Amino acid sequence: VPAGQQEQQEQAALSEAELERRVELLLAETDTLRLLELPTARVSTEAPEAAAVLERNKIYAEICEAKIGSEYFEEKIVQTISGAAKTKEVQCEAITMAEKGKPGRRLKRDFFTSIPEQETFPQFPPPELYVQAGQWGLCFSLTLAGSAAPARSHQEKECHPGAILTSAKLLQDLVVMERILMENIFQPKLAVYRQIPVLIEPVVASDAEVEEGEEDEDEEDEDEEEKQEEAPAAEQSPAEGAGPRLEQLWAYRCDLTRGHSVSSMAWNKANPDLLAVGYRESVSQDQKKGLACCWSLKNPMWPERVFCCEHGVTAVDFSLGSPHLLAVGMADGRVAIYDVRSRQDAALLDSSASLNKHKGPVWQLRWVEQDRGATGGDRKERLMCISGDGRMTQWFIQQRLDCFDVMKIKRTESGKKKLPGERERKSEGPISQQAAGMCFDFHPEDPDVFLAGTEEGHIYCCSCSGQEQILGTYRGHKGPVYKVAWNPCSTDMFLSCSADWSILLWHRGSHTPLLTFTSVTAFVHDIKWAPKSAFIFAAVNEKRVEIWDLSVSIFQPVLSCAASPEGNLSSLLFARNAECLLLGDSCGQVGVWQLHSLPVPSPEQVWLCSRGTPGEHP
Repeated sequence: VPAGQQEQQEQAALSEAELERRVELLLAETDTLRLLELPTARVSTEAPEAAAVLERNKIYAEICEAKIGSEYFEEKIVQTISGAAKTKEVQCEAITMAEKGKPGRRLKRDFFTSIPEQETFPQFPPPELYVQAGQWGLCFSLTLAGSAAPARSHQEKECHPGAILTSAKLLQDLVVMERILMENIFQPKLAVYRQIPVLIEPVVASDAEVEEGEEDEDEEDEDEEEKQEEAPAAEQSPAEGAGPRLEQLWAYRCDLTRGHSVSSMAWNKANPDLLAVGYRESVSQDQKKGLACCWSLKNPMWPERVFCCEHGVTAVDFSLGSPHLLAVGMADGRVAIYDVRSRQDAALLDSSASLNKHKGPVWQLRWVEQDRGATGGDRKERLMCISGDGRMTQWFIQQRLDCFDVMKIKRTESGKKKLPGERERKSEGPISQQAAGMCFDFHPEDPDVFLAGTEEGHIYCCSCSGQEQILGTYRGHKGPVYKVAWNPCSTDMFLSCSADWSILLWHRGSHTPLLTFTSVTAFVHDIKWAPKSAFIFAAVNEKRVEIWDLSVSIFQPVLSCAASPEGNLSSLLFARNAECLLLGDSCGQVGVWQLHSLPVPSPEQVWLCSRGTPGEHP
């Protein structure tokens, strides 16, 4: 029976009473299914969260007003980052691919076989030298211009670690990173050295913190006023430590220089930030190994150049006409010239093959100008050396390094008083044995006149031209003369220091010292005149550095400081473009110290000093 007829038969079977009976139906709401919901951008003022929304709107309006005309905000158009694309996987049959040649197209094998034999491509290293590209974050690939890059194999995607580490681009990037790190670490100290303001990072504080800070400042001001009222006499007394003082900024040192002693220092003539330092071993007695390092202000923690020498380095100096040339004197008498532009350790020129090389240590060398009025490439200079074999030599640079003797220093008898009726005798009585030369200094105005200090304690005033080489002899020291230095302002005055614990001030026209300075019983290893004063000089003995100001006192130094607690001081050098002093010690470090409150004499005092006469106080 069809379904429709069956339903009609069932309805016809109901009685009239059943049809008239009341039936109750209950309707219920189903759960709401939300396909898209957009939150409203407006809130009723009567809503509970209306106050919080109004407060956020107020803060946002204030931020927008602060951006107008502010240097911390800049209006730019940006593009939002696209979200990661969703992946969709579909299961299907494997797709089969085949290469088929067509007219006008070339196969990959045809492309590579058509390359001329003259053109070669780099060979990939063996598979065992490859590393995964994800370990380095880099991958080198070979692409051919003008053609679609073929699919690379797994080995081609891998990269060679040696090629990465030795690439010029990586080395340059590492240098830039190193400079940035050193600038961040030493920025306050370098700013003090260069006499520029120190950068202070601004601190962003809230309104509550600002109010608390203002209250603290007011309380501090009130406390200071109370202290001033309680002790008014303290204002009139001089401040404690108001005189000259030293403050260490940093020290040039590294693992290579440990165990060495600083023997000499020299600034580069063209780059005032480049410093050459000579080292010799301070542990062993034979002084076999040495170093010549070039330090830069851009990295006080590691030298820019390191030149290893077979023997201890005793003297260094940069050329003036060719600032990239560094002359190095060694303990075995050898003289070498290095090119600081090259990263190679080998010397450009060496005196080991010279027949006239020194037989004793080269205690000092210097490039001396011949024509002080010339500029640029017209400057002519000569390399002068003094050695423990008693010879003062001048070196000339050709295809090899060779020299000739300027003078030979001989031991002399002490001068004796002339008896009545006795004929005049020469004050110089040379004998066969030569005197070891220790130091020299050329006159600041006359390039032919120089002073030479000897091991026997004498100082000779000599001339490079003329028959009479020795112009005068100055006797006053009882030990080896370690350094002599002309006064740069008063060119007739010079200083000398010795192992007899003393510093002597001389006048060129007098053979007896004008003043004697002795503060401690220790060897005085080095002295230097201040570059901007005719009255101030610095000296280092074994433990302390001293600053003398002749316009203040001739009996005591104005500053005496123990600047090397770990070792003994060995050399000093004034900075060229800063109020700083460099101190080298026996531990292999060069400390950079800031000079505070160092007085500078007036031009009138310098003029009076320069016109001093023999026997007068300078």
